[in-house]
Amino acid sequence: MLVALIAHDKPGALDVRMTNRPAHVEYLGSTDMVHLAGPMLDGEGGMIGSLIVLDVPNMPAAQNWADNDPYAKAGLFASVSLTEWKKVIG
Repeated sequence: MLVALIAHDKPGALDVRMTNRPAHVEYLGSTDMVHLAGPMLDGEGGMIGSLIVLDVPNMPAAQNWADNDPYAKAGLFASVSLTEWKKVIG
């Protein structure tokens, strides 16, 4: 099943994002669960969150993946949602 993880950074947390980015990017590639991923941007191109589509067997697996993301462990996110997603185009 595909699950969209949408996470919004806490205000003023760019330093937390940048400090933990290498570990986060490594984590993205460390499992076969990431279908696609990238940062969400503000109007000036600054990173303000994450959009990750996970390919997982079930929602608990998605939650486990999200909980172990270095960004989550560092307390970067103000909010995180996990929603089942259906690919139609692409």
